[in-house]
Amino acid sequence: MASDTKGTVGRRAILGGATATVALLAAPALAQSSTEYRPTAGDSVRRNASSFRALDWQPYFDDLRNGAILVDITSRALHFWNESGGIYKLYPTSVPMTEDLTRRGRTSVVRKVEGPDWRPTPSMKQRNPEWPDYVPPGPDNPLGTHALYLGWTYYRIHGTHDTRKIGRRSSNGCIGLYNEHIAELFGLARSGTQVLLI
Repeated sequence: MASDTKGTVGRRAILGGATATVALLAAPALAQSSTEYRPTAGDSVRRNASSFRALDWQPYFDDLRNGAILVDITSRALHFWNESGGIYKLYPTSVPMTEDLTRRGRTSVVRKVEGPDWRPTPSMKQRNPEWPDYVPPGPDNPLGTHALYLGWTYYRIHGTHDTRKIGRRSSNGCIGLYNEHIAELFGLARSGTQVLLI
């Protein structure tokens, strides 16, 4: 009888220890969804569920004339408000890989293209000489299904077929969205929509 009890306690202790270990491993993931992320030295992966929250337009724009797009590079989110303020959308994005590829400030949508073609910029070709000089519209196009061209040369808000890029620092300067999201934004935004990247 003593040996049976001892065996049962041993199994319970092992199962209890395993359960505690799983709970401890899961705790950081649960905490990330409910607390603000605070980076520490050496962080290489950023989980930003807590940063992905609705914002009000007033701190960023004087008015909603022509609608407004706010891109928050840090939280990797794009916010859209239509001119009346009755429509608000929040989308996850990809953002530039490095600070030197990142542009911040005010511009506007100057052109909208469904089925964009793509040519790498001169600096992209310098960094990646193996890249093609031109990619026509279609499933292999880095700009995805739709593109909003901004007032800054070479900068766009566009779709992507490579969904692994969304939520990451993965672009050469542009802001990327899932194709279904850029299609929706494309229908809402217009030439003249205000854009602010922060």
